[in-house]
Parts: sequence; C-alpha cells; structure tokens
Amino acid sequence: MPRSPRRPRKVTTLLAGLGLLATGAALLVTTTATPAHAATPHRILFDDGHAEEAGNADWIISTSKPDPLSQDSSPSSETDWTGALSSWGVALQKTGDYSLKTATGALTYGGSSTTDLSHFDTLVLPEPNTLFTTAEKTAIMNFVKNGGGLFMISDHTGADRNNDGEDAVEILNDLMTNNSVDSTDPFGFSIDSLSISSDHPSAISDSTDPVLHGSFGTVSKSLIASGTTATLKPADNSGVKGLLYRTGYSGNTGAFFVTSTFGSGRVAFWGDSSPIDDGTGQSGNTLYDGWNDSGATNAALALNATAWLAGGSGSGGGGGSGTCTPAQLLGNNGFESGAGTWSATSGVVTNSASQSARTGSYYAWLDGYGSTTTDTLSQSVTIPSGCTTAALSFYLHVDTAETTTSTAYDTLKVQVLNSSGTVLGTLATYSNLNAASGYTQRGFSLAGYAGQTVTLKFTGTEGSALQTSFVIDDTALNVS
Repeated sequence: MPRSPRRPRKVTTLLAGLGLLATGAALLVTTTATPAHAATPHRILFDDGHAEEAGNADWIISTSKPDPLSQDSSPSSETDWTGALSSWGVALQKTGDYSLKTATGALTYGGSSTTDLSHFDTLVLPEPNTLFTTAEKTAIMNFVKNGGGLFMISDHTGADRNNDGEDAVEILNDLMTNNSVDSTDPFGFSIDSLSISSDHPSAISDSTDPVLHGSFGTVSKSLIASGTTATLKPADNSGVKGLLYRTGYSGNTGAFFVTSTFGSGRVAFWGDSSPIDDGTGQSGNTLYDGWNDSGATNAALALNATAWLAGGSGSGGGGGSGTCTPAQLLGNNGFESGAGTWSATSGVVTNSASQSARTGSYYAWLDGYGSTTTDTLSQSVTIPSGCTTAALSFYLHVDTAETTTSTAYDTLKVQVLNSSGTVLGTLATYSNLNAASGYTQRGFSLAGYAGQTVTLKFTGTEGSALQTSFVIDDTALNVS
C-alpha cells in the first residue's frame, strides 16, 4: 500500500520526448562535459564476515579492519600486517596500484556502507564458513554481473571450521545455484565434494593467458594440501576455462583453478586455501606456508588473478581498461522484485493501484503527497571501461494538481554520483510543468562514466501544497 496521506491524483501529464530535448514548458538541465576519471588504484575487498577466522583459519590481510593501513601505512614485509593473507595484501599494497579493505559484516551492493561492493572492483571470498544470506547472494551476483570481479577460494569437503554444518564447498555452490539473479549455472562450473590430500596441480600451456603469464610472474604449478577441484560445464557458460589441473586430469574434470565470466564481470575459483596461507598470523593458529611452497608458484597465481579480476590485465569490467560484454546492468530494472537492488525512500517502490505500472505490477512512485516531501531512488552500477555505449533509459509519468503553466513548484532530478556521494552530473530536471497522460521514455548516454562505479539517483522534491507525482518504470542501462 502507498504511504498515506497521499491524495488521489488526476492523471493529467506525461513527459514528452526522448533524451535531453525539452518540449513545451519542460524544465531540463543537462550536463555536456565529460566526467573526470582520474587514475585510481584497483579496489579490492577481502571478506571477513563469514567465519574466515574460525578454527585455525586466519584468512585476513590484517587485524586492522576495514583498513589495513591503520596497522602499518607503508608495509615493507608481510609481517608488518598480521594475518595469514598478509603476504598477499602487502604484495599488492607495495605496487601502489591497489586499495585494500576488509569487510566484517553483511555484504551489500548499492548501499551506504564504506565496504559496500559498489566501492570496489573485486571481492575476495577466502574460504567462507557461513552461508551467505539471500540478500548477500543477490548483492554478490549483481556486483559481478555489473562488472565486478569475484575470487572464490574453497577448501576440501568437510572443512567446517566453525561446526555450523556448512563448509566452503557447500557455501560457494549455494551461492552459484541458489540466488535470485541467475541460478542456472551462471559461471559454468560446480565445486566437487572431494578431499584431496596432496598434489601439485599443473598449469595448462597457454602463453597468452593473463593469469598464467601476468605482471607478477609465470605460473607453473599450485598446491593441494587437503583441497578440492571443480567440474566445468562449458555448455552452460562458454567463458569457463580451467587453468591448472589435478595430476592426471584435464578438460572438464579435475580443474583446480578456474576462470569464467558472468555479465560484464569476471570470476576466479581456487580449490584450496593452503596456497594463500603465508604461515604467519595471529597467535594460537596453526598455519602452513603454502604461499612460498618451493614446488609451486602460488604467489604469482594469486596476484595475477587479482590483477585480472580487477581489470589490471586489460580484460574489461571492474574498473579496468579493456573489452566490453554487451549487457543490461541495472538490477531489478522493472521493480518487480520490490525494492530489490534499489535504495529508496520507504514506500517509493510499490504496486499500489493508485498509479499504474507501465509493465508488470510494481513501479517507483516519488512524491505525490501535496506536502513538503523529498523522495529518493538510487542504484550503484559499475560501467566497464571498455564499453563505448552506455545507454540509460527509463519510462516516466508525471501527474500534478498544480495549475500553473509557468512555475516549477515540484521537481525530479536525475543525477549521477560517485562512490562518495558527490554529484558528477545532473542528466535532467523534470517538474510539474511536464505533466501529461501516460508514460514517455527518456534516454541519456552514460558512456563518459565508463570505468567508474557510479550511482544513478532520482530525487523528487515536492512543495507544501498541491501534489505532483513522479512515476518511473522499466529502467535499463545497456552497455556495448
């Protein structure tokens, strides 16, 4: 039901035209300048909100969270940060090309938290030991779909470090098969329920692969010290690729390290946490130095994969430079899942019969009270840097009780903001002067924001008397 006391409205107006052209008395303010895109470090978020420190695990880059720089702002050796993943973190930090944070709570996408996924290029899941919630799975999948990188690190079946009945194999498979975004084998592989005691999986021969041959070195072997593998299903996702295989295996079985794509984003999977363990961490943990294993090249594998996921390889998405996979980037773009991935003022996303959706049942209804009100609707999205086209569109209907033909008493601003909330550009401003019957599609180019994570925000502001309703449906952000 809509928020009361919204007054019944007479449907009398509609926006006319597509794009940035004003018609009649429409009030449109547009930006023509190309947004600044300063070179910024690749932003990596390590998860520590799902029992990654349970038992003997110590899968953190630093005990200082969310910012490891608070422990040591200029680490020179891995012991300057405390954690079994400190070698990984310090190696990235020392390049000057990465900004690292640790998430200790629920994972979100499009929220206001400093560790919200919209602020990052890559999410690392280092052997999670509690199930992700439904909301978290939606956030993770939309983050990847919209251009983010996802690094999933498992362990052997039965590695239930916190004794809650779930291990990393089950948790990561659940993420891929039981989510609201795409549960039809979205990445093209499943994790095997195995406990392989030992092996040194070998890399395939591919001199062009950026993970096997990247800026951090050449990968030849990895390490299994109680781990598992994955089964590939290229018929479900042609982008899936096995890079390292358990001894005696090849093709679609026994893949120990896997890469794939989903939407505009990229995915990597590693079948054991031992290779990322640097042997040092918090007191009381029994750790193993797989990072420096003499029979493997685990450091190069972890670091090259991080660079590829974050865009450093030039493979597109996640804020780096590269190619572009055609996709529609907005989550829940027709509002049929309720608020879903949108952040909105209470009651804005609704199926109230007092207005009509353009399609389906749900729509976004800003203002319409006839009293001083500000409503907002927003969603963060990463526009891959390789995309030359980024076409934003939405359908808008405006009705009003205002009778003036000259004064904009009530307005709707359409803006693009950066991750800090700073307005980068105002695409348009509509008002009660745009009232008309039915919906009209509006369109704008966001290509100038390629390579950035931005927030699309609608802000409706209503005066103290006589209602104006701004009704939005069927949004889209198509990139190519």
